[in-house]
Amino acid sequence: MAADQPRDRADAIQDAWRRELPGVPVESIGIITRIWWAAKVFGDERRRLLTRLGVDVATLDLLSTLRRSGPPYRMSPGELAEACMVTRGAITQRVERAVRAGLVERSTAGSGYHARAVTLTGAGNALLDRVVADLLTTEDRLVGHLTPERRAQLADLLRELLSGLGGPEPAGQVGD
Repeated sequence: MAADQPRDRADAIQDAWRRELPGVPVESIGIITRIWWAAKVFGDERRRLLTRLGVDVATLDLLSTLRRSGPPYRMSPGELAEACMVTRGAITQRVERAVRAGLVERSTAGSGYHARAVTLTGAGNALLDRVVADLLTTEDRLVGHLTPERRAQLADLLRELLSGLGGPEPAGQVGD
């Protein structure tokens, strides 16, 4: 434990399990419990901010995915489903809500209903700019007590942790 950091509740939980189950490794509590707590703080703050801005997590995910694809900010529903790690049915629902809100346009094949491509509209782009700027400013404030060097170190450690966990590459939002 860093000398300048006071003990916290995770330390107390770890100590209690060390006492109750001698010989069982309890060191993961100091990591995983704190990650869960941080994720809750970050997730709660994100949900409050998005609610205030009038955007839900699913819409943010859809619009952000389109924007990050680069000009012309257009993807097929299959590409969107894969990038957002949701089913095609979930993408269809997200796209329909965003179309009704004027945030995306859906181009269809012939007279069919099914989308061939989904494109970010000017209104969707403008909304996303405002939301992402507020979101990133808020998230920067949440980690602002860490020096730039400590932020980089933490990012590297978390990247290493996630890499070692195996499985599919994580995507989406906390709480999805």
